[in-house]
Amino acid sequence: MTPTPANLLLLPLAEGPIPTTSLWEALWAGGPLVIPIVVCSFVLVLVTFERMFVLRRARIAPKLFVERFLLQISEGALDRNQAFDLCDDDPSLVAGVFAAAVRKWGKPAVEVEQAVLDEGERAANSMRKFLRVINCIASVTPLFGLLGTVWGMIVAFNEIAGSGAMGRPEMLAAGIGTALMSTAAGLCVAIPALILYLFFVGRVDMLVTEIDRHGQDLVNLISAEALEDRRNRPPRASKVKKAAA
Repeated sequence: MTPTPANLLLLPLAEGPIPTTSLWEALWAGGPLVIPIVVCSFVLVLVTFERMFVLRRARIAPKLFVERFLLQISEGALDRNQAFDLCDDDPSLVAGVFAAAVRKWGKPAVEVEQAVLDEGERAANSMRKFLRVINCIASVTPLFGLLGTVWGMIVAFNEIAGSGAMGRPEMLAAGIGTALMSTAAGLCVAIPALILYLFFVGRVDMLVTEIDRHGQDLVNLISAEALEDRRNRPPRASKVKKAAA
């Protein structure tokens, strides 16, 4: 009887358990070049957690410290030495930028701003630490996967040619499927690595912009021009309520 779609539903199912493989077996089937891909994945996880911890706002530019520091400077509650000690006691990167500006207290705005820019560049380099590692993983792991696939294809064709299995496409398909495992593994690591790299670059740029803005606010408070303008500014007249006649 010719099988039809309706008759196929009535055919008995093949007996026996469905073959399964573990994740490690599936990865190892991709060949030895899967090993550096797995190593890259572990490095990616470690660097990601380290950068997540370091690039917190509380460690870079704590809002409470910045607001209090600038407010005390604007109200004249801190002199040069007090401001420098306050910056020296805080471990955040923005405190280092403020300390560099305080060293130029009373100097022209150009000198104070240059000190802020120099220290801000050093802070930016510190925040960009290990980002090249993530970018390298995103670029290298697909190449490892591609090399593993090419190597696996060569091995599969050689085995088929040497075993007299020409004309049996199922053996060729199995060899190609195994060879493609390394490419799949490389892409599974490279895609998250690229996303994380773009995320961290954007976060660093945002934090650098914020530090630069706070540094400019401090320049407008402690430069020679700002101090001279503050001295020449007339005091605010106090409001006195007139007594009723």
